Amino acid sequence: MGPRGHRWGPGRGWGGPGRGRGRGGWQQADLPSADDAAAWFAGRLPEGWFTEAPMVVVDREEITVVGQLPALEGEFADDAERAAAESGRISRFREETRDERIEIARQAEHRYGRKVAWGAKIGNTEELFTTLSVPVMTRLRQEERLILDTLVDAGVARSRSEALAWAVRLVGEHAEEWLSSLREAMSKVDDLRAQGPEV
Repeated sequence: MGPRGHRWGPGRGWGGPGRGRGRGGWQQADLPSADDAAAWFAGRLPEGWFTEAPMVVVDREEITVVGQLPALEGEFADDAERAAAESGRISRFREETRDERIEIARQAEHRYGRKVAWGAKIGNTEELFTTLSVPVMTRLRQEERLILDTLVDAGVARSRSEALAWAVRLVGEHAEEWLSSLREAMSKVDDLRAQGPEV
């Protein structure tokens, strides 16, 4: 999975954007810390929803919570039939938990200052229910625009914005180790600043 933001699971967390120390640049000064988001959701979610602690991904605008549902029982004619059954089970979970998820999201949005998106997975099927599509303002030189136009002309993407999103995902898939090291370094800078004298 690419660099959508901070990815937390049981016992792991990344520092970085949103810690609220006001450095500017890659951080946003007035955003509440979400360092404990994975633990908060693990404690807040009703028992029985998921078979394990959910994956919690945090960026500056959004917290995405994806949980593992119990495996389906029974035999299926082929992979397509199994995938359809898994999708149907996820749909049922979505409908049955809607009101409670809305309330949990409301509490989390108040606590962390970010919108909450939900998702679920069974086997090889994963679906996100609602996610933000946040416009990102950027200035590209002609050479960079031509790359996006080539992706559009080749049918890889339908627009420049979709081509840019595709390129970001591709970079994330091939640069995860480097991005992890970068986030770790950013976290260390945060810690050093916190230990420094007050100005």
